[in-house]
Amino acid sequence: MAGVREAKKRRTRQAILQAAVQLFGDKGYERTSINELARAAGVGKGTIYSYFQTKSEIFLAFCEDELEQVYAEVAQKTGPDATLTEQLMAFFMGQFRYVTRHKDFGRLLLREMIFPKELTVERSKDLDNSYIDYLSAMCNKAQERGELRRDVDLLFVCGHFYALYLITVSAWYMGRLQTEDDVDGALQLLLQQSLEGLLPAGRK
Repeated sequence: MAGVREAKKRRTRQAILQAAVQLFGDKGYERTSINELARAAGVGKGTIYSYFQTKSEIFLAFCEDELEQVYAEVAQKTGPDATLTEQLMAFFMGQFRYVTRHKDFGRLLLREMIFPKELTVERSKDLDNSYIDYLSAMCNKAQERGELRRDVDLLFVCGHFYALYLITVSAWYMGRLQTEDDVDGALQLLLQQSLEGLLPAGRK
């Protein structure tokens, strides 16, 4: 019975998150009420609050779930011999595919990650730290393989890589990049140009 209850809880939580993605994307985060979320998810308002205390928690919970899925996708697509460029491309393109699945919500997600609201600052910090820790571990292993100089600050390097991703996604939103292949090609070029300047002296 415990297993059945847990499965039902997971389904209910997922229904709430999926309803939030749809409504936040269609109506906007601020204009979506908890009552509307409950109706769209097919649950009572009290059920929403038993899982999440605020809309902000719902928003960030979905972001965290999606990030975990991207981590799993990278692990599946890149083997132990994958280069840093290959790993970064798998990671960022996994995120991009999420944005294209939920275009309006993806726009909201990017804005929230860059300019978090007061109510979400602390949770956003946790999300940012998880993100940076993941990229830092990736870059640290690249240093051990001799793909990346050891005299660089990985926090700034990871921030730079993320900025390149944001530039590319922004170009897609503005219509300057039309397809996933366009985004893939542009991002790969930007990353390769940056990594050439970060190679150890003997590798240049």
